[in-house]
This record gives sequence, C-alpha cells and structure tokens, in this order.
Amino acid sequence: MTWFAWLRPAARPSLSSEQQQRLDQLGAAPALGESSLREQRWVVLDLETTGLNLNKDQVLSIGAVVIEDGAIDFSQQFERTLHRREHTLAPSVLLHGLGPSAIAAGTDPRDALLDFMAFVGDSPILAFHAPFDQHMLMKALKDSLGYRLQHPFLDVADMAPLLCPQANIREAGLDDWIDCFKLHMGERHNASADAMATAELALILFHRARAQQIHSPRDLQQRLSQWKRRQQVHSF
Repeated sequence: MTWFAWLRPAARPSLSSEQQQRLDQLGAAPALGESSLREQRWVVLDLETTGLNLNKDQVLSIGAVVIEDGAIDFSQQFERTLHRREHTLAPSVLLHGLGPSAIAAGTDPRDALLDFMAFVGDSPILAFHAPFDQHMLMKALKDSLGYRLQHPFLDVADMAPLLCPQANIREAGLDDWIDCFKLHMGERHNASADAMATAELALILFHRARAQQIHSPRDLQQRLSQWKRRQQVHSF
C-alpha cells in the first residue's frame, strides 16, 4: 500500500434510498442536563461481539432496555442479531451462544443499527464497561452507515464503586455486583439479558446517587469524572 492510499477518504457505505433517508432523520444527542435522574430516559446497552479486539472484532448482537420514570420500561426493549456473511465459529460462542447459523439468519447490519439508533433517540446510554461497548458501537456505525456516534455514555462499572465504596470491589465484574446486591437474574451472557441485569443494577445506583445529593445526569457525570481522576492519581 502506498502512502497516497492512506490519504484517500474511506469509501462511503452503500445505502439504499430508504436507509439513507432514515440515517438523515437521526437527531443529534444533547449533552447531559439538569433534569432529575428519575425524569431522564436512559438506554441501557449490551453488545455481544466476535471477540475483544477493538480494531478487528465485530458486533454480533445488540440488546437494550429503557429506564424511564425511575423504573425499567418493559414495553421498550430492543434486540437484534446482526448478519455477518463471513462469520465463523469462535471461542466467544461459548459465552454468547451465537453460532454461524444464527448470525447467517441475522438482520442486515445497516438496518439493525438504524433500528437501534431510532430506538435510542436522543437519550444517553448506560453500559457496564461502557468504553468497550461505546468503541464497538461507534466502529459498527461508522463502518456500516458512515454515522458518527456522539451520544453520552456513562459506565455502570464506574458508577458502582463510586456510589458504593463500602463494597470494596472496585475491579468487580457485573456478576460480582449482582451477587453484592443479591439480584436474582435468570439467563445471562446474551445481550438482552445482560442489558436487563445492568439496568437492575443502575436503578439501585441511581437510588444511592440521590442519597448522596447527586440529582441530575450532569451531576452524576461530573462526579464520575472527578472520581476517575482520583483513581488515576492513586494508581501512580
């Protein structure tokens, strides 16, 4: 590959006129505001991927649920498996159970991602270990739609030790926090089930936040930023 090849703009994804129209209708996401945590509509996201390589792996499925009015809204749930033409059996199938036949029968990634972004609307997104989900979703949207994701993400994996320091399990995974709060979860390790588990945990954390005088999404974002800076200083 020549140096000039690196300078060429990436090829625009091929979209049908209907897909392009849907893409054009996607609105911008506002910054986190001063409304109450209870009033804010949150989309809780979980992704299943072919692996953990941020550059090479792909999104296989998207699961999401909505928190609104201080509760999980079971009428607002999202689940899609994405079609991947060249997907082969990988070690990750032992966790998510998505074999080649399920992926081959999945939805066109362009349509699945358009469906998801319409579902999100202008809401902020919660995820457990959010930087991974955020990066993989951004990559999928850019590759499939040429869309730049700008929605705010908050990491439930950071919210938990910030708001519950007495638990003393800062490096814990989602299962550890589920056990800590004795949440009763059924199926796990698929996108929809993990999104639901994350939403249950987030509701507990929002209650803890209000008790600590954190009342708005912006307040929570600021406290998380301050907490992460302190953790970085202490790690040196």
